[in-house]
Amino acid sequence: MRLQRAIARAGVASRRRAEELIAAGGVRVNGAVATLGVSVDPEQDTITVRGRRIQAGRIRWIALYKPVGYVVTRRDPEGRPTVFDLVPDLPGLTYVGRLDVATSGLLLLTSDGEAVHRLTHPRFRVERVYRVVVRERGRGRGRGRTRDAIRRDLRGPIPVGGGRPVHLVRFQVRRRVDGASELTLVLTEGRHRIVRRLCEKLGLEVDRIHRLSHGPIRLGQLRVGRWRYLTKDEIRQLSADGSARSRKKAYGPRR
Repeated sequence: MRLQRAIARAGVASRRRAEELIAAGGVRVNGAVATLGVSVDPEQDTITVRGRRIQAGRIRWIALYKPVGYVVTRRDPEGRPTVFDLVPDLPGLTYVGRLDVATSGLLLLTSDGEAVHRLTHPRFRVERVYRVVVRERGRGRGRGRTRDAIRRDLRGPIPVGGGRPVHLVRFQVRRRVDGASELTLVLTEGRHRIVRRLCEKLGLEVDRIHRLSHGPIRLGQLRVGRWRYLTKDEIRQLSADGSARSRKKAYGPRR
């Protein structure tokens, strides 16, 4: 791994601060002054920062049930609560993709930066499953959207924000007793507010968005605002499955 990442994971400094320390000549690897870009093995190499040896940080994985109203960031300039208020203060801990402040559900956090890239980059096609409650826009206030029309639109590529179109892996559309529609959407990307923007593009009013799973990890019985460490088996699933995709059969066929 990159030297600055090893320093950040050990809790000595942020990655940016670690880069500054390296550039200033304050970091040595096996006795030699280090340079930016060097790779290290924290388990094998001796790394010192201003003469003090650092210890290899343990990789941690956390599943959090993010509540509505919490921001996915370390510090919020508006003073809103953040997801880091809900989890232990662990060295190098970062989030695996974002959920907007009005979205709830599963959020993964880890100190494994390489895994963050694998689980969030579109080319790895990692599945995220969302439950979305929407209403037909404008009964009496413009054009309505029938469930058949919603299904038809969800089958094709959906242009969002002038960028590349969204292709859903699978979806389901159900009627709720309150007259709203419940969508189950499976995506392999996590562009900014992508689920909300997708629904708005289709003329749907979003009541709420809830993430059920990310890759093979599911929210399960976790309560709102609570967190847990991933099990060894779950971590093995993330490592063994190169794309960390959810199993298709778990959510049924596309409809």
